[in-house]
Amino acid sequence: MEGGTLAGMSRADMLSLALSLGAASMSLYLLLAKPRSGEEREAEPAKRSDKKESQVERMNQVERLIMERGKHGTEDFRVHVLARGTSTEEPVAELSLWHDIPLVAEGELFNFICEIPKCTRKKFEVATKEGATPIKQDTKKGVLREFKKGDIFFNYGCFPRTWENPRLVHPDTGFPGDNDPLDVCEIGLRQIKTGDVRQVKVLGILAMIDDDETDWKVVAIDAEDRWAAELNDVDDCERLIPGTLDLIREWFRTYKVPDGKPENKFAFDEKFLPASYAHKVIHETHEEWAKLVHAGETQADGLHLPSKDKLNCDTVTRDSKIVRTLSNSNLAAIA
Repeated sequence: MEGGTLAGMSRADMLSLALSLGAASMSLYLLLAKPRSGEEREAEPAKRSDKKESQVERMNQVERLIMERGKHGTEDFRVHVLARGTSTEEPVAELSLWHDIPLVAEGELFNFICEIPKCTRKKFEVATKEGATPIKQDTKKGVLREFKKGDIFFNYGCFPRTWENPRLVHPDTGFPGDNDPLDVCEIGLRQIKTGDVRQVKVLGILAMIDDDETDWKVVAIDAEDRWAAELNDVDDCERLIPGTLDLIREWFRTYKVPDGKPENKFAFDEKFLPASYAHKVIHETHEEWAKLVHAGETQADGLHLPSKDKLNCDTVTRDSKIVRTLSNSNLAAIA
């Protein structure tokens, strides 16, 4: 080889170099590639195709569109969710985030409605007393509310078709519900925007006592999050992402202190209860929601309830069946 260039190499040398580079490339590939059997290689394209078709089918059933009305930073600002079916001829309809979105998603996953995105502090919530129950920024004495403590570090929202009954004293906490849908803390990595509906896996639950009311906090994770496959319960959270649950508890303990209020307290010696207990609470609050809707305006106390003829009874029946199956009746054994 003259001058260190390929021009000076003989044909035999060039062939030898090519074979050496090919062998090195193959060795690197075999080192990095995950071994797979012939059956796995044949099944993989079919699995990808089936999964893609299933996802497309679910997405095509209902396309949700977020629509904002009013001006940001005012009492008139609202976040509405619209739905459009598979046919372009179908009209776009407004969904009630509280009543129309199914509680149960796919398998053992649930639909999470995000009210407050992580790393923000404006206190958005589902407006349970307004028609179509959109999301609005909460107010107190005419002032839009924000967390004075600072930004929240998890996505915060609720489960649809649930209700914490203020007339029902929970036997395990000794306090009634707070008259709201069941709260959810989603601990995934991504920020979810206000009004988004995401499928989540339930991991556990915390029983906060706020102004002598039971205010459950479900802990969940987005089903598409990097950690979702490895987290199945609160014990997994403590093992793989230690400190996360403690931070959630401390956030809720002190978030009202800057407003001059005392620290919140917690039942069960401040423990996070497992996913099995959380499923029981989801079942209970879903049943209370169903009773509320069935009773209608006689029990509403200003809450906006759907007319029974407009409620999708098929999805409600499916919700009830699945949460009942996931629920464990022996709460004492779980706690």
